[in-house]
Amino acid sequence: MNKDTKILVVEDEEQLSRMLRSILTQSGYTVSSAKTGLAALEHLVREEFGVILLDLGLPDVDGKEVITQARAISAAPILVISARESENEKIAALDLGANDYVAKPFDAGELLARIRVALRPPRAAPSQISSPRRGLEIDVASRRAIVDGQSVRLSRKETELVQLLADAKGAIVSHDKIIEAIWGRGSDADLMNVRVLAWQLRRKIEPDISAPRFLIAESGEGYRLNLE
Repeated sequence: MNKDTKILVVEDEEQLSRMLRSILTQSGYTVSSAKTGLAALEHLVREEFGVILLDLGLPDVDGKEVITQARAISAAPILVISARESENEKIAALDLGANDYVAKPFDAGELLARIRVALRPPRAAPSQISSPRRGLEIDVASRRAIVDGQSVRLSRKETELVQLLADAKGAIVSHDKIIEAIWGRGSDADLMNVRVLAWQLRRKIEPDISAPRFLIAESGEGYRLNLE
């Protein structure tokens, strides 16, 4: 059971909020609810949560602003649940610090699987991944990348992708292995999720995204990390 894990549900639609509370409590989680962005931030100031489920369409502020402010208060994984299905909305939410994005309507089993992935302890890995000669250093613990002396923050999934590729020591990691390691076996993540994640990571670590030095795509196979 998950009786020690608290989940904050930020959703202004009363029926959906009640449904989420029912699903989560039946699965053993302790649930708190907030209908506005301000109420959600007040909860985060007062309590620690294992996961935050966040709707982007809130009545007082846009959910993306809540992500930004929540990241200054809490380290809890943020799973966005939203009817906004455009890739730009997903990328913006993930870039701001969300850990995952589930489109409405969603399957309860899929949501619970994604929560389990979000709560999964990080894999043991070196605290530093670096290629000093090529101008890249990644601090896994703080989720920071330093590229040619400039520091940028990585999301949890971006850090997990770097770790996974670094562990392969230059070998190609297949798309399927990336999906299983980052989203979890049985998730509905697909090749597009992998490509979006790789694109987000490249935007942060590649000096020239049109000519990648570090994150190399092998057509039809997967990705490898080039630190040589």
